[in-house]
Amino acid sequence: MTAETHEMPVAAETDVLIVGAGPVGLALALDLAYRGVRFLALDASDGLVPHPKVGTVGPRSMELFRRWGLADRIRATGWPGDHPLDIAWVTAVGGHEIHRLDFGTADSRPALPYTPEPEQVCPQHWLAPLLAGEVGVHPDGPLRRRCRVDRLVQDGEGVTAEATDLAAGGARLAFRARYAVACDGAPSPVRNALGIDAPARYETQVFRNILFRAPELREQLGKRAAQVYFLTRPPALRFPLRSMDGRELYRLTVGAGREPEAEQDATALVRTAIALDTPLQILSENVWHLTHRVAGTYRQGRVLLAGDAAHTLSPSGGFGMNTGIGDAADLGWKLAGQLAGWAGPGLLDSYDAERRPVAERSLEEANVNLMRTMRRELPEGILLDSAEGVRARAELAARLQRGGVRREFDAPDVHFGYRYTSPLIAPSGRGGDWRTAALPGGRAPHAWLSPGTSTLDLFGRAFRLMCFADSDRLGLFHSAFARRRVPLETTRCTDRSVAGLYGKPYVLVRPDGHVAWRGIELPLDPGRLADLIRGSAT
Repeated sequence: MTAETHEMPVAAETDVLIVGAGPVGLALALDLAYRGVRFLALDASDGLVPHPKVGTVGPRSMELFRRWGLADRIRATGWPGDHPLDIAWVTAVGGHEIHRLDFGTADSRPALPYTPEPEQVCPQHWLAPLLAGEVGVHPDGPLRRRCRVDRLVQDGEGVTAEATDLAAGGARLAFRARYAVACDGAPSPVRNALGIDAPARYETQVFRNILFRAPELREQLGKRAAQVYFLTRPPALRFPLRSMDGRELYRLTVGAGREPEAEQDATALVRTAIALDTPLQILSENVWHLTHRVAGTYRQGRVLLAGDAAHTLSPSGGFGMNTGIGDAADLGWKLAGQLAGWAGPGLLDSYDAERRPVAERSLEEANVNLMRTMRRELPEGILLDSAEGVRARAELAARLQRGGVRREFDAPDVHFGYRYTSPLIAPSGRGGDWRTAALPGGRAPHAWLSPGTSTLDLFGRAFRLMCFADSDRLGLFHSAFARRRVPLETTRCTDRSVAGLYGKPYVLVRPDGHVAWRGIELPLDPGRLADLIRGSAT
């Protein structure tokens, strides 16, 4: 982080140093391990998650965890398959219900045509230990807990990290890597030390999260149970009360400081939010500041930013962690290409060009969701047990429907529909729908090749040329990539439905699953395309 360092023995050398081992840092570790890249992940915490925040792993993230071999294990972490995934707007849990979005259950919801991996409820206190266990905790694995990075120093060959071993009485350690990735959260000491600006885009909001146990609540609610209860209790309660484990663990979010009622004792707030007489136990509270920021750049030399270090946004819509996991998927293969020696000078630079617009779009979408909730008028009449109350609740339900509340919980365009427009993408023709076309820069579409095998399962370790027709130029194409040492695999697909979905006879898919190029025939000069997609085009 600074320009000079103290001499101390180097404890370990590696290719990529990951600073921070939250979900994004661990996702990057998984991608690097998948590609055979050496790495170390250093994290100052002990890995425990006493107050879980993240609740749902989005569908695109689940596709990536499928690639890394963890999707089934995430689905088996503990969320009950028969628990409703519904979203209900209520005056109180167990009180008057105003509006409900029916999403079925994990066991009963219909399969989606555009993905093999729907979203999965998996709060952070389940997800974090699963990912850490897969990465491997020191001394048997490359994840070192209770190891705080104090300084990063760059030179022409790599990065030196000075760290403090908090588990060993503050012993000083040094680590050496060719590249470093800051996944050290919203405050990001690394980003700040690099002098990278991340200006606030909207007013900072302050919230309280109250984690509590209510072991009898689900049974008491019966068919009225939901995954998320949006409270509509004027004046202070308008944010979610969420089931965290589908059994007894819940989290209430309250806007801190907005109304006097919001500063009440935690038990009183939870009692107000639940209309039923049910046993409960307050477990913990957390006051947090919601900021809306995107870093001015995601790279400075050999240090890159990912996850909350690069962007913070409202949790409304569930895009935050999932945007960060997308960062890891974009960055992992580019670091691997750089380290393997086939990357051009523009490959790592494309990380910023591709991922920053995704964060900006997600931030704006999440803020629209947040403002919809914060500006919602909640008339006192909705609390009445009378004909007037029935009318007031019906009017609010109609406003909710007109206001597009479903988009906060069902936004596949945000998870899947973004398209990269970096110098690594060869534009071809006009746009289209990401569900029904292989669009340059977009995620390559999902289709079932056989029971249990998706087209997505073909993508990951190398570039993949999808051929829906024969070509006498195929040998020339492979030779051009081989001369540049760019990994390439080919799939000849005769399934007409898949060919129709992909739209062109030839589609080149990158290791992250995004379309790099498509064409009616293979190019006469495939070397130009190979240079383009590896960041060496002139």
